[in-house]
Amino acid sequence: MSTVAVNQLVLTACVAEIGALRFTPAGLPAVDARLEHESTIVEAGQSRTVKAAVKAVAFGAVAERLARQALGSLWRFQGFLATPGNGKHPVLHIQDFQQD
Repeated sequence: MSTVAVNQLVLTACVAEIGALRFTPAGLPAVDARLEHESTIVEAGQSRTVKAAVKAVAFGAVAERLARQALGSLWRFQGFLATPGNGKHPVLHIQDFQQD
């Protein structure tokens, strides 16, 4: 039996922090950000408020776009999770974002 691995995340969140646009050693634009999500979700038949803060990173043209966004602006982010070699927690690698 063949299993297809899936690592895809879609998250509606506001931009809580944006770092300065920087460049990788290969010259690729990059920006770090912190995203905050809040919603009401039904879990096990009970309604609950969910809050999450997520570290994120973007590269290339997506990084250039993200670096220009206002703090507090709300977006739908799409990407994948990866844990950096020196880290303990996964980071959202943003591949695209759009107004929700």
